[in-house]
Amino acid sequence: MVTALDDDGISTILVVTAHPDDVDFGAAGTVATFTDRGVRVVYCVVTDGDAGGFDRETDNGGMAALRRDEQTEAAKRVGVHELHFLGYRDGTVEPTLPLRRDITRVIRQVRPDRVLTSTPERNYARVGPSHPDHRAVGGATLDAVYPDARNPYAFPELLTEEGLEAWTVREVWLTGGMANNHYVDVTAVVDRKIAALRAHVSQTGHMDTLEEFVKGWLATNAATAGLPEGSYAEGFQVVPTA
Repeated sequence: MVTALDDDGISTILVVTAHPDDVDFGAAGTVATFTDRGVRVVYCVVTDGDAGGFDRETDNGGMAALRRDEQTEAAKRVGVHELHFLGYRDGTVEPTLPLRRDITRVIRQVRPDRVLTSTPERNYARVGPSHPDHRAVGGATLDAVYPDARNPYAFPELLTEEGLEAWTVREVWLTGGMANNHYVDVTAVVDRKIAALRAHVSQTGHMDTLEEFVKGWLATNAATAGLPEGSYAEGFQVVPTA
């Protein structure tokens, strides 16, 4: 199992996801453990999730506004109060140069020690994490971390027009993949993870067994990590960037 950077040396973390609720399914418990220690956590959500939800009486514009509000509330429940919404269309994201530039901009603004994002790899064990938007955002974020954000010659307008100096992210944590090599014990904060997920009413309001579903896979992660019975854990693939 890979050794992640010592959390005592981490002061700022940026989470980059495709949709509202992605962070809450994948990492809200871990985020709560960070914020409880006083770490600054910032969310960057690439789309507004306008193609999601089950109430199709709400048009795409109304759904986008609703889902931004839901993500903002969910973030508060795990101690996050800084959010960037990039406004891309849900379901159409590709790992383009403009997307890399937009994520690079946020990295240079936030200047995080660690970035959390989705894996760009397809998960053949569980199809859910392999949404095309997830994979596109994961790939674009990794490219923004290396080489774009640290290279002062990449997207020079970010420096010359916006004054955003180059920044080196020290570590990336990937969610949703098949190669987890690091686990975070979220037993003490699992109820806050569930609360964050319930804030996404348009996505989870119909799920009567949400808590059992989430705790089931978290318990499996905990067993894989060798934690005591009754524990819950979130899993990540840690990628050093040095």
